[in-house]
Parts: sequence; structure tokens; C-alpha cells
Amino acid sequence: MGARLLFADEASFRQDPTLYQTWARRGSQPLVPTTGQRNTQKIFGAVDIRRPEVHFVQGEAMFNGQTYTAFLNSLAHRYRRQEVFLVHDNAPYHDGPEVKAWLGDYGHRFHLVSLPKYSPDLNAVERIWHHVRLNATHNRYFPTKQEFISTLGGALKDIAENPEQIVGYLNPFL
Repeated sequence: MGARLLFADEASFRQDPTLYQTWARRGSQPLVPTTGQRNTQKIFGAVDIRRPEVHFVQGEAMFNGQTYTAFLNSLAHRYRRQEVFLVHDNAPYHDGPEVKAWLGDYGHRFHLVSLPKYSPDLNAVERIWHHVRLNATHNRYFPTKQEFISTLGGALKDIAENPEQIVGYLNPFL
């Protein structure tokens, strides 16, 4: 089996509504209620450019070297018999001491490639995040933290189970 080419990124999703364009009757202001809670879900994601596969790790922990190496470990386990080229952005912890130590163990089969600064349009996962926001969180009220987490998890599962949809988002990169 050949090498894998993965694009990886991280995204934060908040329970309080993110307002996005919508339709309304003229003279009527659309309103989205809010709980005032600031619960956040942090998600690391990777998409395989050659095969329509995605991999997500969802949680509440901060983005840092420790959580990123945990994500890398999950990828290393999933692709344990393959060489992987992982393209990611320039978050400071992507090149930090924890990741460098991790590469000491996995660098023989994991190759990290950094995108130029300020170039999210070059990262295929950004299209997945856009889809999740449009279909799961924009203009949406979540009365409870559990409903928020469940809806977000469902949207991620939906994408993972629909290879045709993944291919549609990857077309500009193929």
C-alpha cells in the first residue's frame, strides 16, 4: 500500500450561536436565542487526499503540543503500517518540543509538511470545517451542552460516512 497524503487542521466550535447569512421577511430581524454559555469543543481533523477518508478527535482540551501529539498518535495508530505525509498549518505547537520528540519515535514513517503562513485556502480540511459550521452550528440554538456536543459529533460522523461528499470537497485539490 502506498504512502498516505493527509491534510490536518484544528477548529474550535462554540455552543453560543454563530450568526451567518440567512433569509428573512423584509423588515424582520432574524433572532437566534442563546444560553450565554461559552462551552467549546476543540476538534483535530485530517482528510486523506487520495482516498475519501477523514479522521477526527473531538474534546474540550486546549490546542497545544500535548493534545497535538495525542492526535498524531491516533493517526499513527490508524495508519500504523503506512508512510504518511501530513500537511498542516504553522500553529506554533506544530513545531514545538513535544512534536519534535514525537517525531523521534515516528519520523521514519511520518513526515510533517508545513503550509505557508496565512494560507488556509491551501488546506483541504478547511472545507470540511466550513461544511460542519454551515450544517451544524451556524444560526442554531443549543439549549444544553450535551445537545451541542451531540449535534457536532453527528455532523462529523455524517461526513465520515459519506465518501462522495468528501470527494466533492476535495475536488479543488485533486
